[in-house]
Amino acid sequence: MKILVPVKRVPDYEAKITVNPEKNGIVTDGIKWIVNPFDEIAVEEAVRLRDAGKASEVVVVGIGPEDAVTQLRYGMAMGADSGVFVKYDGVVDSDLASRVLEAVYRKGEYGLVIMGKQSIDSDANQTSQLLAERLQLGQACFASQVELDEGSARVTREVDGGLETLQIPTPCVISTDLRLNEPRYASLPGIMKAKKKPMEEFALEELGVEPTTTVKVVRMSPPPERSAGRKVEDVDALVSALQGEAKVL
Repeated sequence: MKILVPVKRVPDYEAKITVNPEKNGIVTDGIKWIVNPFDEIAVEEAVRLRDAGKASEVVVVGIGPEDAVTQLRYGMAMGADSGVFVKYDGVVDSDLASRVLEAVYRKGEYGLVIMGKQSIDSDANQTSQLLAERLQLGQACFASQVELDEGSARVTREVDGGLETLQIPTPCVISTDLRLNEPRYASLPGIMKAKKKPMEEFALEELGVEPTTTVKVVRMSPPPERSAGRKVEDVDALVSALQGEAKVL
């Protein structure tokens, strides 16, 4: 069984983000790009399943401009066997991403799609659900534990009341939560090996996907600057400030 793992390029969460002059996006010049942290968890889980003998191959797939291939190579350095790169310089929303992933899935023989529940740049948390619907596959979201049996997946996820366990037939779509695992760092030998691993490349036209989006950013603005904190003399002054100024008591 082959596992397909989508990997998205996102701005480093430690980077200083600036809104562009058009107020519809961020300034990307000079930004460091990384693998979406939730997707790292998905890659780690797929590699563990393969190493446990539950899968034969792990394939990472990504969509983006030419240099987005770097994040795919990182996924292969973590242990993925090969990659599929869909080159596209335009804006990718959840709908377009799901249509691209659907096309890639149908070109291969995959038994499982495992992906991050959301990306840290848009936080939409929609792509896995859209993909499952397009493929008419069962899905289990926000997985904190994944076990593969013959012909099915057993997925445990955290809910308000505790833990919920779902069993769904494979192939299926699973999205990963933070506590599923601790992703490994790509080793230097892994990085060197990743350069020689196979990478297929496609354009949207080759996949038969129209480059349309359904989400448009109308306006983007930075959060207001916080006022500086101050010290108070005693508990009474603190309570008074929380009641009169902060309005939290």
